[in-house]
Amino acid sequence: MVSNPFFPGVQRQCFEDSKDGVSCISASGQVLWNQTYEMQNPIAHTCGDVIAVGDYNGHNIYVNNVNGAMGEVDTNLPIREFCVSSQGVVAAVLDGTDVAWIYLYDAQGNTLANFKTTMKDSGYPVSVSISPNGELVCVSYLYPEEGALKTSVAFFNFGSVGQNSIDNYVSGYDYPSVVVPYVQFMNSSAAFAVSDDRIMFYNGNEKPVSQAEIFTGEEEIKGIYFNDSYMGAVFPNSTSEGKYRLQVYNDKGENVLVTYFDIDYTEIIFNNKQIIIYNEDECIIRDMNGHNKYAGDFETPVRTMIPTNVRSRFTLVTSEAVQNLNLK
Repeated sequence: MVSNPFFPGVQRQCFEDSKDGVSCISASGQVLWNQTYEMQNPIAHTCGDVIAVGDYNGHNIYVNNVNGAMGEVDTNLPIREFCVSSQGVVAAVLDGTDVAWIYLYDAQGNTLANFKTTMKDSGYPVSVSISPNGELVCVSYLYPEEGALKTSVAFFNFGSVGQNSIDNYVSGYDYPSVVVPYVQFMNSSAAFAVSDDRIMFYNGNEKPVSQAEIFTGEEEIKGIYFNDSYMGAVFPNSTSEGKYRLQVYNDKGENVLVTYFDIDYTEIIFNNKQIIIYNEDECIIRDMNGHNKYAGDFETPVRTMIPTNVRSRFTLVTSEAVQNLNLK
């Protein structure tokens, strides 16, 4: 599953990641800062204007915002998955001997909380997400049960409400014979999960509850994209309406739009009640009613397209420059 790497909070800068380091670049093309590292399989996650870069199976996670380095986390155990909040709090799944650990760190690498999981007791954590305010953590556990698999989606509260709960556990839901490889917070009170046959939405800023379930059956989900207000699921489409079908939901799980398109996209962005669908050569911009506001080609192949505070203005990152696009 793919998530939108540029959130509304990152409107004037972009992050460029590679195996050798990460750079923050302003809309004018000025390099604000560089950080180098040595990683074999770097993974980057963002929230607001914070980026965390870690090495799968490594021990280090670097936390930065648009002003520069916030700190570094040394996990001491191999990293399997991690995410970051807008304050720089990192939630990480770590691989221990016969157990998996979930740790919370501040941006400087100090341990805020931890708990262990075993396949026998709770299952193996396959996906983790932290709310933007850093108080809630959602974990998807895969668990063998009577010869079959089931998934548990669990919520932990690390604010004042969760202090009275064992291991900060506040709510959770079981899904027999279902695999849930992806969970994600949209904002500090709404989250969703994607399984092999459904999409689940949860709501609540203290003890999240199940809000909606959308069954997808045997349909393949090509990608998942979101911001703090909307989530979109892309499906292959075989009708004359378009090659792909985009189903858009609000943070309560209500279907607000079904729209079709033909371009072989590389990214879909929800921003300012607009949907931006693009690849390196062309772009479509639609409103939340599905009407085209713009459709056209890029003069130079585009690696990344970033919305700004102005609905009609975008920053384009190419292999050679950072450019501004103004739509009339």
